[in-house]
Amino acid sequence: MAKRGGTAFNRTLTRRNALQGAAGAAGALSLGVTLGSQASLRAQDDEIIFLSTQLSPIEEAEKMRNSILANFDLSVDFIPEAPGPFFDRVAAEAEAGSGSVGVLGGLHGDFAGLVEQGLLADLTDLADQLADRGLIAEYLELGRFGGDSVYYIPWMQASYIMCAHRDALEHLPEGLTEEGLQTDLTYEQLTAWGQALNDALGPVLGFPGGEDGLIHRFFQGYAYPSFTGGLNTTFNNADAVAMWEWFTGAWELSNPQGLTYNNMDVPLQSGEVLVAWDHTARLINALRETPDDFVTFPAPRGPYGLGQMPALAGLAIPNSAPNPEGSRALIDYLTLAETQLTTLREVAFFPAVEVELPEDLDPGIQKEADAIQATVSDPNVLTSLLPVGLGEQNPAYNKVFRDSFQAIAIDDNDIQSVLDEQAEILQGVLDAAGASCWTPDPESDGVCQVGSGGAAQATPAS
Repeated sequence: MAKRGGTAFNRTLTRRNALQGAAGAAGALSLGVTLGSQASLRAQDDEIIFLSTQLSPIEEAEKMRNSILANFDLSVDFIPEAPGPFFDRVAAEAEAGSGSVGVLGGLHGDFAGLVEQGLLADLTDLADQLADRGLIAEYLELGRFGGDSVYYIPWMQASYIMCAHRDALEHLPEGLTEEGLQTDLTYEQLTAWGQALNDALGPVLGFPGGEDGLIHRFFQGYAYPSFTGGLNTTFNNADAVAMWEWFTGAWELSNPQGLTYNNMDVPLQSGEVLVAWDHTARLINALRETPDDFVTFPAPRGPYGLGQMPALAGLAIPNSAPNPEGSRALIDYLTLAETQLTTLREVAFFPAVEVELPEDLDPGIQKEADAIQATVSDPNVLTSLLPVGLGEQNPAYNKVFRDSFQAIAIDDNDIQSVLDEQAEILQGVLDAAGASCWTPDPESDGVCQVGSGGAAQATPAS
């Protein structure tokens, strides 16, 4: 078992991302020096608009405003926004020649289009000034987008895990133990477990299939990579058909209220669901309330390995920002060790800097950290990036996976026919965005081609 420190946790996670082989970040966090006294900026106390695709649920947004930002000396208007309007607002302010947005918070993929259009400020000098803070080297490298300049500063990270009520452990399939959940769970065993639970207790397996649920991330980062070794390039091949056959069987064993589940913590707390997959931030309430009632563990393993999708969020400044110094001060504040740990405690997003997790960490958060550690340290882990370079096409991209889910698992249409139809739509989305392939698919020369072959970066796991 990994030690309870964030340093070991973060090093392992980053070594397993798309930049495998890059130099690891070294040493525990040193607070270093800030960019300057916040008090010296009070004379410029114009409100900073912080536009973010992250922390959009009302509860998370309120914790951001009332707790995480509480000790920052300048006034901040935190505005959660969907990726499409987020991109449009930055582009419109750039075209107008003046803007109101001071800081941008988003995922790696949210920034790719903005970098391509030259809409983000170069933060290389800011990254240098924050060097002693322990910014995770691989994440900082992602912010360069293949060049020399840094366009976003790592902000926070999260992932997706499984969570089960202890009552469900009585019905584990033969040969699988509680300890084995950390290292051995396969997709076939998950459905065998779901069948045993269904026979004894009813349908208590759960997936977040609601309108605002993240079931599309399950397909993009977990099921597709685990079953096919890729994503877009393997979207409608024979391995993908096998994955959808597995999922259809799993969905039949799941709680029929799954189409209403947006956050799996609610049905876990009520007992409607005893085994679930979801984002760490959407499981944390159940784990905080009664941590002793639950166990956490990685997603299952498939023929190509253990798929996982770390969610890296960063902080950027648009070229049109009205108060760049205030914007930089906010980024400085959000990457302080104290602020990073407050963010962890409040919204269950883990630090993006090398910082030791405290010994008195909330037991529920510690359970999540342990599950992520078990994931990233698995020898067959297969890491996927969140979609990259889609810009305003992000919603359309996710809709392909959700529509496939609806047509196959809910409406019982022929799997291959649905995938072939959706493959054409998916190609149109990628063409409209001009998006190249991203991990786990191999690099592409130009726009990523759907169904162009197997994933060169992965081979079936032994």
